[in-house]
Amino acid sequence: MIRIIMHGCNGKMGQVITNLLKDDENARIVAGIDPYDDGRNSYPVFSSLDSCVVKADVIIDFASPKAMDSLLEYSVKEGVPAVLCTTGLSDEQIKNIEEASKKVAILKSANMSLGINIMFKLLQAVAKILVPAGFDVELVEKHHNQKVDAPSGTALALADAIKEVLPDDYFYKYDRTQENAKRDPKEIGISVIRGGTIVGEHEVIFAGEDEVLEFKHTAYSKSIFAKGAIEAAKFLAGKPAGFYDMKDVIG
Repeated sequence: MIRIIMHGCNGKMGQVITNLLKDDENARIVAGIDPYDDGRNSYPVFSSLDSCVVKADVIIDFASPKAMDSLLEYSVKEGVPAVLCTTGLSDEQIKNIEEASKKVAILKSANMSLGINIMFKLLQAVAKILVPAGFDVELVEKHHNQKVDAPSGTALALADAIKEVLPDDYFYKYDRTQENAKRDPKEIGISVIRGGTIVGEHEVIFAGEDEVLEFKHTAYSKSIFAKGAIEAAKFLAGKPAGFYDMKDVIG
């Protein structure tokens, strides 16, 4: 039985994961971390990792960027692997994660869904062929009106996957309102929509002369991310120090 600490247990994703694990025979949450607790959970909840006295095999993190530094310190100090699902991290925090992964197993993914992670591979294969042939690349992402980071971590990860297989002079374009000029062929456009209760939608457009190829992923429920995080936790428990991602889980 894999013992899990749910970091951000009373948030929306923390509660989805809590409910999914109630009937799981191979893993269970033994403690939660959240500054606010109303007693809704069947496991003990601590206000911080420093005050947690429960031992675990892995941490699932769906908290906020401001809690990342203390999570990494705890993970390294206690030798507890961590599945990091929080987005909107700073460059410094990304570097700290990479440093921590030299001492403990860390799995980080901008999106935990199976479909999105397969999409990464497909986009790279297509970009290698279509972009040199003159196709423009545009990304459009949509999320609910409560999401604070923009673009989403998934949108940036999709863009990064494409840019990785292109020449170094390709760049991201987030806003064209201040310019009166034609589109630069080296642009990778990223557009953001926030509204209603949209769980998550990511569309990548390859627009060529007289033809357009589109890839689209739509999340209809947060459970797809929760299920991915649980599978990642099961995969990561007991792994040696290193930096892992969902491709390792899928593989």
